[in-house]
Amino acid sequence: MQIIKKVLNSSVVLVEDERGVERVLLGKGIGFGAKPGGVVDEGATDRVFVALDDADQRNLVELLAQIPGEFVELTREIVRDAVAAGLDLDPHIYLTLTDHLHFAVERHRRGLVVVNRLAWELRTVYPDEYAVGQRGVELLRTRMRVEVPDEEAANIAFHLANAANGRAGADTMHVVRLISAATTIVTNTTGIVFSDDLHSSRFLVHLQYFAERVFAGRMLESDDGFLFESMGQRHPRALSTAERVRALVRAQHDIEVSDDEVAYLALHIARAVPG
Repeated sequence: MQIIKKVLNSSVVLVEDERGVERVLLGKGIGFGAKPGGVVDEGATDRVFVALDDADQRNLVELLAQIPGEFVELTREIVRDAVAAGLDLDPHIYLTLTDHLHFAVERHRRGLVVVNRLAWELRTVYPDEYAVGQRGVELLRTRMRVEVPDEEAANIAFHLANAANGRAGADTMHVVRLISAATTIVTNTTGIVFSDDLHSSRFLVHLQYFAERVFAGRMLESDDGFLFESMGQRHPRALSTAERVRALVRAQHDIEVSDDEVAYLALHIARAVPG
């Protein structure tokens, strides 16, 4: 049995079960006419219970008490779309994405333009999340009657990617920024210009996995150093370029990239260089 402790807005209430465990309950119109002490109808299917840790729950309760219920509904629909697309998301997404959607609309209404300079990387590296983000933009425009820019899809994709289970230890913003910096280094060193073609996409996918391994502390390592030595002999320019990426990671994040990771990165750089 779920007892209502607090009504946050028209779509959100804080409930407590018979064991005293609190959860946030999301449901369209669930807050209308509800009062503390009321019993929640557990037969309704179009509802989401969000069990968060204590800090997240406090933040979510405080946030949702200040945001209109329409934004909660938008988040729920985007999350449903993401799950249908095969994404496995941490419940924290209800906090971060609801907050972002509300801020995005408020920012647009005030005429504040914020350019996402990593939109291309997000679209390329996280295509599933970006597709959900595009549909989320259409929902925003229809429901809120605001013409948010197309690149808002990248912002939604960022929050989805950051909430994806299975990426523990890999902060999405760090990952995307490293990808962007690495592609700039490769372009400046080799002259490769990345676009939407297959070779660029393949290289960016490798950079994604490289960055995620680096930040998660799961780098490739071997004892013989054969590949590293081989790349130095066969593709010295590619290895030198990969070494610049290693130096950037060391300088910006104080993380030492393994020789094997540098060698595999050099291998993919060599593969991407025409001829």
